[in-house]
Amino acid sequence: MSRISQRAWYLLTVAGVFAVGVWYVGGAGKCGGFGFPLDDAWIHQTYARSLAQTGRFAYGLGQVSAGSTSPLWTLLLSLGHVLRVSPFLWTYVLGAASWLLIGWTSTALARRLFPQQRSVARWIGLACLLEWHLAWAAFSGMEIALFTFLSLLLIERYAAGAHPFWVGLIGGLLLITRPEGVVLAGLVAVVAFLDQIRQRQSSRSREWRSLASTLADMAAGLVVLLAPYVVFNEVVSGQPLPNTFYAKQAEYRALLAQPIWARLWIVLRRPLVGAQALLVPGFVWQAVWGWRRQKAGDASLAAGPSPALILMLLPVVWWGVYLVIYALRMPVDYQYGRYLMPTVPFLLIYGIGGTGHWLRPRSPRIAVRVLSRTMTAVIGCLFVAFLFVGARAYAGDVCTINGEMVDVAVWLEANTPPDALVAAHDIGAIGYFAQRPLLDLAGLITPDVIPYMRDEARLLQFVVEQEADYLATFPSWYPRMVVDDRLLLIYQTECDVTRQRGGDSMAVYQIQR
Repeated sequence: MSRISQRAWYLLTVAGVFAVGVWYVGGAGKCGGFGFPLDDAWIHQTYARSLAQTGRFAYGLGQVSAGSTSPLWTLLLSLGHVLRVSPFLWTYVLGAASWLLIGWTSTALARRLFPQQRSVARWIGLACLLEWHLAWAAFSGMEIALFTFLSLLLIERYAAGAHPFWVGLIGGLLLITRPEGVVLAGLVAVVAFLDQIRQRQSSRSREWRSLASTLADMAAGLVVLLAPYVVFNEVVSGQPLPNTFYAKQAEYRALLAQPIWARLWIVLRRPLVGAQALLVPGFVWQAVWGWRRQKAGDASLAAGPSPALILMLLPVVWWGVYLVIYALRMPVDYQYGRYLMPTVPFLLIYGIGGTGHWLRPRSPRIAVRVLSRTMTAVIGCLFVAFLFVGARAYAGDVCTINGEMVDVAVWLEANTPPDALVAAHDIGAIGYFAQRPLLDLAGLITPDVIPYMRDEARLLQFVVEQEADYLATFPSWYPRMVVDDRLLLIYQTECDVTRQRGGDSMAVYQIQR
């Protein structure tokens, strides 16, 4: 791998991502047409189309809304609508490009973290481009791959000594891709502060102007994007963060009753499904060994931890903090742990780095040589095998969304008046295809329901009070609501994939008044 030229490496990875993209998207297309594996992707498309057509962040019929979790992703998607490119093609290309950048940036970061192990850096990048969670994320229509790339880029650029303003600006881009990005931006700011303190103490200088300048530049880069983001949300919804941030936490608040160890396991287990499960010992060893090695070689540790030691710990700390945040606030792992997928590259970076210390494929001892080559082959085969698993899961997910949410949206568009008010959960495909006035029972564009979104009686009362004409949902999501006498079932999907997976079919109810 180390003998491959840089140009050949880039061409190889581009060809690989293109091939996997054709495989995933083409397989789903044969199953049930092109689409996305979750309804939330259609929420982004609806916002993007509205932004392209009206210049406003609005969800259908021009109503400005703070329901977009990822303004940056929405903005990028809107360019496709402006250029009149197929929303499928444009979104797939953006996702594939983000995935490709994950591979390249993880390689660069690994070289900075482990300068003594430069030979494993490209293996880390290749692993990121073979990992099935990241493949699914790349073609999901969501901001997952973009957020993951920016997370890696922020740490890598700081490690490379980039100007603090640009580091802060990347932090701002990360924040407007997903709100939790502010945590990593904060961690990098703390690291920069400690680094500057160390330099001031080691030089015995009383000049703190450089420290203030560094932090000010970083803050300026961050605020350039943070300020309009917060102001927009405050003006539209009265909250500093998007409605989705609060709605999702309210929806899953009941899960917080579980013991913390159970919640930690929930958020930890999904990213481990795949070849990376075999890399966990290497991950632990690399993190501990790297810390001990840097500490042992730091002759002036009394002055504070060295920049090299802090940099070694930063990605591991981010990996752990990210998982703890979700364990404390939203311990969910559905859709293969899509909220947790950004942690996968960091697991691979340290896991492969640590495992690489133990493997000796050219050892003169035959037992060591055979064991090392066997382990390498097993890990490689598992990466490829799980790509097949991911392709099958992706195709099934796309078929399910097309056969449920999209089907219902198309039916509503053809069988209801244009001004019919529809109460729905979920709203993605309905917002994009049906383009009817909506009441969002999940709270993204109707934040009024957030305080009682799990109270079915109160929710139905709200729907009736708002004079909604139809309710579109899965019966199992609101089992007590859908049996109310005021709801008349008038349509239900018949998706074979949903039945094979043991799910129920989405239904449309007419609300009797």
